[in-house]
Amino acid sequence: MLASSHSPNGPTTRKLDRTTMMLSRFMSGSIRNLEREYNCTVRLLDDTEYTCTIQRDAKGQYLFDLICHNLNLLEKDYFGIRYVDPDKQRHWLEFTKSIAKQMKSQPPFTMCLRVKFYPPDPAALKEEITRYLVFLQIKRDLYHGRLLCKTSDAAMLAAYILQAEIGDYDPGKHPEGYSSKFQFFPKQSEKLERRIADIHKTELIGQTPETSERNFLQKAQMLETYGVDPHPCKDVSGNPAFLAFTPFGFVVLQGNKRVHFLKWNEVTKLKFEGKTFHIYANQKEDKKIILTYFAPTPEACKHLWKCGVENQAFYKLEKSSQVRTVSSSNLFFKGSRFRYSGRVAKEVMERSAKIKREGQTVCSDFSFYNASLIIGTKLMEYFCSLNDY
Repeated sequence: MLASSHSPNGPTTRKLDRTTMMLSRFMSGSIRNLEREYNCTVRLLDDTEYTCTIQRDAKGQYLFDLICHNLNLLEKDYFGIRYVDPDKQRHWLEFTKSIAKQMKSQPPFTMCLRVKFYPPDPAALKEEITRYLVFLQIKRDLYHGRLLCKTSDAAMLAAYILQAEIGDYDPGKHPEGYSSKFQFFPKQSEKLERRIADIHKTELIGQTPETSERNFLQKAQMLETYGVDPHPCKDVSGNPAFLAFTPFGFVVLQGNKRVHFLKWNEVTKLKFEGKTFHIYANQKEDKKIILTYFAPTPEACKHLWKCGVENQAFYKLEKSSQVRTVSSSNLFFKGSRFRYSGRVAKEVMERSAKIKREGQTVCSDFSFYNASLIIGTKLMEYFCSLNDY
């Protein structure tokens, strides 16, 4: 007797089994596709956010190029993408490596666009959009205590910001005490506010936003702590210190004073082991010095070393072909190895000089006012803050 076509082993059942398998494969494939993509949110310098979906194997360069395209930014070598890991350690995203492999957290990822290499002369940048972004960065530096200055300079910088934001003083629009409506500094006295308003009323009449921003950059660039991105450490005596790399060299700050400054052409080697960081230098009359500091963690020390390697290559070398892989140890085959992968400052400036496009209009619609100054205050609480990474 022939088996019924509705039996458990009949052709209809086998057809359903094949259909189920196909659906299962389709669904698992869709899940795999979803797993291959993730969302990234990048906070820009005006505190707006850029969100995108990228492939799991995408490298840092891909995300960076997306952001620069969105901003219409051509002089992009001064900028980088920063993120903070679950242990609250800051990092710069490496553009030659996979984003997903660098992150220690699970997606979606949140990062920040920041100035990584400060232009030696920011007011001389070729394009207005670049100057505007650097202007926003330095405003953040003021607010977070990274750019220190005396009260007279503070009033001038704040007045430039005010002129860029609201234009010329108008008694009909700007009543008594109008400058107090803007929080330039975390501790802002009435005396300082009056001085800011006086400068704005009498010295800056007729300045366009672009001119005010350029004057702001010129003023900021003259300060000792211009370009400082401080790394908290301790010296050999256990005293708190902040190490930083600027366009002009290596800086050590203690309290609110610069206690060491080494020009880039004096620095011969950077080295770290565990939490210990060494900087070797040759000064005048062939005087050799070694400075030693201790970072909070080995990871913080490695980040400090990598920042130093990148800054030294960017500002000191004549061309990127001179970049070499460096080791954190005296023995090349031991310790960490790292290589800076971008253009150097001289190449960036030469490239900028060749940019040709129609004049730009940059919208200076500030959505925030994070412009402040620390005057005679302990720096530790400000420098170590992760509110602005």
